[in-house]
Formats: sequence, C-alpha cells, structure tokens
Amino acid sequence: MDLAEFIRFTLGLFAIVDPIGVIPVFLLATAGFSPAQRRAAAWMAAVTVLVVLTLFSIGSTSLLQFFGMRMAAFSVGGGIILLLLGISMVQAHISPQRQTPEEAREVGERDAVGAVPLGVPLLAGPGAISHVIIAAGSGTADAGWLWQLSLLPGIVLVAASVWLCFRLSPLIAQKLGTTGILVVTRIMGLIIAGIAVEMIARGLAELFPGLTGA
Repeated sequence: MDLAEFIRFTLGLFAIVDPIGVIPVFLLATAGFSPAQRRAAAWMAAVTVLVVLTLFSIGSTSLLQFFGMRMAAFSVGGGIILLLLGISMVQAHISPQRQTPEEAREVGERDAVGAVPLGVPLLAGPGAISHVIIAAGSGTADAGWLWQLSLLPGIVLVAASVWLCFRLSPLIAQKLGTTGILVVTRIMGLIIAGIAVEMIARGLAELFPGLTGA
C-alpha cells in the first residue's frame, strides 16, 4: 500500500468512525462518572475499536470465502450501508445502522459503556467494518497478508483518535459546542457518501461489466 492509499483508507475510516460526532453520546453515557472512570471508558472504547477492526481486517478473506461472497458483491452491500450512514450524518442523526433506539436507552444502564454500545456498534459498527473488509480485500493476490497488515497502522491511528477525542471530550464539547460538532458530523457524512457511491460503482462495474461497455 502506497502513502496515498494509506491516507485515503485512514481518513475514510476516521470519517466513518466519527469520534467527534460521538462525543455527546460519550458524555451522556459517562455522566456521573469520576475522572478515572471516564478515562477507563475512553480507553475501553479505543481498545474495542482496535480489536474489532483488526480482527475483521485480518480475517476478511476467510470471512468472504466462508459465505461464498465475491468482493464486488460485498462492495455494493457495504457501499449501501455506508451511504445510509452518510445520509443520516448529513441530517445530523445517529443512523440506526450504528445504534438502535433500544441500545440508546441502555447507554446509561451499562457499566462497560466503553465496549458496548460505544465501541460496538456505535464506533466500530457495520460501516467501519465494511470499509475495513473492502480495503483488506482490495489488495493483489501476491500481497496477501502483507496488504492486510499494512492497514493496521491506520486502524491504530483511528483507535488512538477515539481515545484522544474521548479523553478531551469535555474540552472539545465546550470549544465546538453542539453546532460545531454537528457541522463536523455533516462534513464527515458528505465524505462517507462519496466513498459509498464510489464503492457501489466499482462493485457494480465488476459484477456487470456490460454497464461500463467492457
């Protein structure tokens, strides 16, 4: 993976995970926590994101082979999920693909909020998992494990951004305010929508070569 591909993958994953947009949920989930408990929740969320996305990166090929899916078909399906996520973010809503109403109601009732529902499915949800699997499967056959391993530094950086945003969440929320956070979320949503359309187009072109005249 060259530098440009690495940057695109990492920035795309950051936009999908959107730790800044999740700050209000994190503050709500950790209301009444001591500083030590809030730090522990931030650490747990980051570790959960790291572990879940790393596992799907390494196991992407085996997973698709087990279910008999072509990467092109998964690209279309994952692109649709990302498109729905992007549309919800542009509208400043939490997408039901990331968090159901039932999970939202349980946010304040869980002790391990950093892992569930913050880590999964709010941060490392279907959109982020789809992005990682598609990126892991886009390498050449010769690259193999080396290509999948090359994604790990990007996953580590995004997980670190989750930890940093949550650790600084009171300061970020104070500086940006609700309006600022929503603006960031909408920008991320636009980026995600563009990534999603590109994924769908590539997948359809491979599944139906006649669409492109190939």
